[in-house]
Amino acid sequence: MTALPVCPDSVAGGDDTFARWLAERTGDLLLRVRVTGLEGSALANAGDAAAHDLLIELFARYRPHDAVLSEEGRDDRARTAAHRVWIVDPVDGTREFSEPPRQDWAVHVALWEGGNLVAGAVALPAAGITYATDIPPRVAARTPGPLRIAVSRSRPPAFVAELAGELGAELVPMGSAGVKAISVVRNLTDAYVHAGGQYEWDSAAPVAVARAAGLHTSRADGSPLRYNQADVLLPDLLVCRPEVAQQISSFIRSRKDPMPAD
Repeated sequence: MTALPVCPDSVAGGDDTFARWLAERTGDLLLRVRVTGLEGSALANAGDAAAHDLLIELFARYRPHDAVLSEEGRDDRARTAAHRVWIVDPVDGTREFSEPPRQDWAVHVALWEGGNLVAGAVALPAAGITYATDIPPRVAARTPGPLRIAVSRSRPPAFVAELAGELGAELVPMGSAGVKAISVVRNLTDAYVHAGGQYEWDSAAPVAVARAAGLHTSRADGSPLRYNQADVLLPDLLVCRPEVAQQISSFIRSRKDPMPAD
């Protein structure tokens, strides 16, 4: 069994720095799993399991009194009464992870405390980049030209095409939910609008980072995002530059038909 990484006291002492460290160490492990010779679903399953197990062991060592909500773990509803809950997606974009050399997959680590997201990190291991709340990202001035909206590379929902037409925007296909949300932080896009099918672990860490960067985050219709709920389904999401939030959420609210899944 590989020895657990040792977290320096100076890092473990802060939730923001610890979130970054967790995401990066998990990313390191996933990169090692990616070169074991496994392919397809076997690689995807091995990555999910290895990343989840590492995170759970590290929480047990460094945050033994905190609750954990992980995509790959059993949901203990006792967490809803906890004051501190780590919300993690060990591999966000498992399909992209299982298709080397794709880079559009991520590791999500977020901390919910007393009703709010207070720390978060999104690692993009294959790109060697991590965005976290310990060093809030600075979003560059918007690139001139049409608005850019991040969408699923394989199944962009029809309503986003309608939104793009309404705003004169262009659609930018890419992989995982975290990569799409962080694309706004990176000034690769101006907005990410998600239509459905997500859970709390898909958005918690990207939302924490986006908020630290000064971006708008909400449900697609502009209503608040709520985490550590008994039902972890959080079906829609808007991450965007503040100046376009009202336009987008108003369009969403004007639709009479339900939004399809992304």
